[in-house]
Amino acid sequence: MNTIRTEKRACQACGNTLRGRADKKFCNDYCRNHFNNELKAKRGYSPCIRNINTLLLRNRKILAEVLTETGETVKARRDKLLQLGFHFKYLTHHTTTRTGKIIYYCYDYGYRPLENDCFLIVKKKEE
Repeated sequence: MNTIRTEKRACQACGNTLRGRADKKFCNDYCRNHFNNELKAKRGYSPCIRNINTLLLRNRKILAEVLTETGETVKARRDKLLQLGFHFKYLTHHTTTRTGKIIYYCYDYGYRPLENDCFLIVKKKEE
């Protein structure tokens, strides 16, 4: 006769008994989110840092989406970027071109101010 081994498993966040799949770790989404947020907090990621990283990643995503519409470089108006949710205050670094123009980056995507409230969107070349 085959016996089925039933070991009691506990939610990693609250300790309640888990029911369902064998690889289940949390009893619900609240416990999963709470556990992961606590884990990030222990690693030194304060809510402030997490919020800034979220904004930086959103900025990068916006620049990537605008750039993929046409190709290597594209011009975009400030109001379009703002409408998409871009925050000009948050950037990862900047570089200065040989001609003295500054390109502001959100990771590997950048923008350079042009005339008439326009920006040139670029992708950093692999080094």
